[in-house]
Amino acid sequence: MRVLDPEDAHALAIKALRLAPLPRPAADDPLLQVRAFGLNFPNPVGIAAGFDKHGEVPDALLRLGFGSVEIGTVTPRPQSGNPRPRLFRLDPDEGVINRLGFNSEGEQAVLKRLAARTAKGGIVGVNIGANKDSDDRGADYVRLIETFAPVASYFTVNVSSPNTPGLRDLQNAAALDDLLARVVAARERVAVRAGPTPILLKIAPDLTLSALDDVVGVARRRAVDGMIVSNTTIARPAALQDADKGRQAGGLSGRPLFPLATRILAETYVRVEEVFPLIGAGGIDSGAAALAKLRAGASLLQLYSGLIFRGLGIVAEIKRDLLSAIEDPHASTLADLVGTEAAAVTAEPWPD
Repeated sequence: MRVLDPEDAHALAIKALRLAPLPRPAADDPLLQVRAFGLNFPNPVGIAAGFDKHGEVPDALLRLGFGSVEIGTVTPRPQSGNPRPRLFRLDPDEGVINRLGFNSEGEQAVLKRLAARTAKGGIVGVNIGANKDSDDRGADYVRLIETFAPVASYFTVNVSSPNTPGLRDLQNAAALDDLLARVVAARERVAVRAGPTPILLKIAPDLTLSALDDVVGVARRRAVDGMIVSNTTIARPAALQDADKGRQAGGLSGRPLFPLATRILAETYVRVEEVFPLIGAGGIDSGAAALAKLRAGASLLQLYSGLIFRGLGIVAEIKRDLLSAIEDPHASTLADLVGTEAAAVTAEPWPD
């Protein structure tokens, strides 16, 4: 698969998962269970949005051992996204640049798939975004809340993709306050028929600390249930080895993102003050990286790019390493690890 065009390889992986007769996974050790956002996660290792964009294989991913699956980003109307090529592997760096641009089959196609699997259980979140040509992006998010509330375990409000022009402007304090007010109000309206559905906010790692102050302040004031830290970065670390592909426009993920995403995670954790939990994402490709995210403030984890370079075995590896970490006399549960090094991380020099 690594010799194929990255997007073709991804399509082949989705097709294989759709057709493969995967057995049910062995039950996770109870020590890996996490209670967050009112949900019971069998383990903290989730797959991030971007892998299963259209909700085609969430149950296959759960059978591979993930504790949760986040599908999307889903937009109300179908859209093709940006022209190809739009996905690039930086092999020597174990990184990926994408400028997919919210390519989506639209709400109705995805809703049909999720409605057909509701009896199967498992935590399946829906990452939601606005159509590129929308006149009222806030209305798009509200519409998706209303559409998917009966079938979503949680929602992720994605205002941090760098590949839809102007989308990150929704992270500005006034715009974000208006958006979250509308989204939370929509969630409360549909809760009468669909029950309470947690709302998470996914942010960029490129925020200044002043902007992060504003974002966290708005998230706390509007009583979201949690945050995901973080999306891809538009920055290019000086140490990138694949200088040619590194010049491609788009969001960078994978190992090169890890230092920045982990620093922003720790900065977010100290500002949130344990009012709600955080999901750590960005550059997780080993058990050591996963533990670093927990210690920087994450209660749960999400990965995607790490699968490309490390394979599916990374899921079991991370779970083994997490169990080993809580055999330490200073930590008997995963919760004992969360945020233990956040303050120290915020005192380090800023990642290059």
